[in-house]
Amino acid sequence: MNDFVTIVGAGLAGCEAAWQLLRRNIPVRLIDMKPKRHSPAHKMDSFAELVCSNSLKAEHLTNASGLLKAEMRMLDSLVLSAADKCRVPAGGALAVDREAFSQEITRFLKAQPLLTFETALIDSIPNAPAILATGPLTDPALTGALSALPGFSALHFFDAAAPIVTAESLDMDKVFRASRYEKGSDYLNCPMTQEEYDAFYDALMSAELAELHDFEKKLVFEGCLAVEILASRGRQTLAFGPLKPVGLIDPHTGKEPYAVVQLRQENESATMYNLVGFQTRLKWGEQKRVFRMIPGLENAEFARYGVMHKNTYLNGPDMLHANYAWRENPFIRFAGQFSGVEGYMESAASGMVAAIGLANALSGKPEPDFTGQTILGALARHVMTPSANFQPMNANFGILDPLPQRVRGKRNRYEKYSENALSVLERIKQQNNL
Repeated sequence: MNDFVTIVGAGLAGCEAAWQLLRRNIPVRLIDMKPKRHSPAHKMDSFAELVCSNSLKAEHLTNASGLLKAEMRMLDSLVLSAADKCRVPAGGALAVDREAFSQEITRFLKAQPLLTFETALIDSIPNAPAILATGPLTDPALTGALSALPGFSALHFFDAAAPIVTAESLDMDKVFRASRYEKGSDYLNCPMTQEEYDAFYDALMSAELAELHDFEKKLVFEGCLAVEILASRGRQTLAFGPLKPVGLIDPHTGKEPYAVVQLRQENESATMYNLVGFQTRLKWGEQKRVFRMIPGLENAEFARYGVMHKNTYLNGPDMLHANYAWRENPFIRFAGQFSGVEGYMESAASGMVAAIGLANALSGKPEPDFTGQTILGALARHVMTPSANFQPMNANFGILDPLPQRVRGKRNRYEKYSENALSVLERIKQQNNL
């Protein structure tokens, strides 16, 4: 093996991974195709470009994104250090001047004596040890090379996903469990009267849509129709399609509802459910407003909003092991949205965990287990957990191990999750000398 680690991709994940290796005195060869070539979404020549929003989301510990930041700060995150220096006012969120942020990370990494930067287009797996953090718009030449390797037969194109809500936020006095024609009880069902359906339909039709990149417009509508596009074909299209009530009897009324929104269990612990047939490109605020009109979802907490965009990612459960390691060779790891996480901070977090694990592996030390009690560990666990419909995931409390005791009140419960996670991470940090 090489006596340095090759990192392909100088986005948030690649830069965070590079720093975690450098601070452990491990030389890094960082490779990016910029400025020689840019993806359709990138404009800057510098590292860690934020291509969409300049917000890194909430900071408070009653928010899973805030907890993730607190965990990463404990492990000396470069991304958060740069963000703090380039912060702009954003209320309870952490937002940055995106150009200053990118330049700060670029300047800092290029000044590190153990880092070598190269501009190159990679079309094959580099020699181990290596971390591939090439992002959701990974060049087709590299994805083609990956597809030919063992375990890489299932590269996905994540162009449509429905929202996911937490189970504990549902109103079970309105929701009932059943499958059609009494064939089991696999689904949660949100029954609608005609008046509720009409009000929901009107709100859906007037809701504001998120903008698509030009290169995404053709892709999005070829494979899977958004719920709002389907609804635009007529007022009754949803009622005779994904919201059809046929074969379902509401036990509260003893009758078949006018329409039904079905929720499918998302994880083994049944802490999260997705809205069946609700792929959408509504803006996130609009999703919260409109989808909370569905009976039983009035106070729904969204673990992930629906999205429609191009995102090439690995089928992690088939090919990844602990700490984002490739099962065929643990000295090759994946990070960022390419690995199966979704979001700025989640991408950086995966780079952090992949690099820390790889650093320990290279030195012959046991790799840290961040456990499902921390967001860092729960995200890593998500990408390697078998699922019938694996999709990328944001940080949310629903992916954490359940608390050992019931805590009343959402705010109190989330604070307890955060308190527990940070205590566990401190113990892991001390035990592993991180």
